[in-house]
Amino acid sequence: MRAVDIGVHKISGSWTLMKMSFKKNWKFYGQEALGLGIFMVSACCFSGLLFGKNGWLVHDFSAFTRQCILGLLMGATALFIFYSPLTSPSGSHINPAVTLSFLRVKKIGGWDALFYIIFQTLGGTLTVYGMAFLMGENLKAAPLFDVVTVPGKSGPAVAAMTELIIAAIMMTMVLFTSDYPWGRKFSRLIAGGLVCIFVVIAGPISGFGMNPARSFASALPAGVWTSFWIYILMPLTGMLGAAEIYLFTRRRNL
Repeated sequence: MRAVDIGVHKISGSWTLMKMSFKKNWKFYGQEALGLGIFMVSACCFSGLLFGKNGWLVHDFSAFTRQCILGLLMGATALFIFYSPLTSPSGSHINPAVTLSFLRVKKIGGWDALFYIIFQTLGGTLTVYGMAFLMGENLKAAPLFDVVTVPGKSGPAVAAMTELIIAAIMMTMVLFTSDYPWGRKFSRLIAGGLVCIFVVIAGPISGFGMNPARSFASALPAGVWTSFWIYILMPLTGMLGAAEIYLFTRRRNL
């Protein structure tokens, strides 16, 4: 999860720039779709195994232990996406809120950001439809409902605050480490670790969305839109807020 220089420069005209951006960077857009697709394959498979209606491990471990196992597996999946040559060249944003934050700090162009978001959403959504077809009721039925992100027992307000906090933490880490050679070296490892921690801590509270495309990818096939505003607004607010703090800090240090 990092910024990469893929922009098209010195091209005038909005329509021409769009065409040139797509022609030059379509592989990166595909990598964003593949990246979120891989994440959703893992989310569906491992959640089905650990929490599904007919999950093999549902009765073998406590709920907390299963949540910890899921966190480790999803953190490992995130690291694979961040480092794999199949997905890492695009910067492996796999999240519209990340992409818009990089747009705000001028580390990605406008057309590239738009196509990133479109492909992220398509990749995640088509993957969940495919996994629902393959896994059947174990994924589609309660309690998973296509691994939809909905507030836990603490309610929407606590879920919203949780989503805001984890989004802000993640983007703050990504942006501030990007300015230092040591930070760029370890930022992906830290991001994978945070995914693991957030799945364990935030999962039971908010469902661990932190990603509008990921949440939409489950909500559409499931037809479950409970408090969906949380999973759009809170990641965007948290990550764009982190971008504003980053820009303010950079201006103060000039």
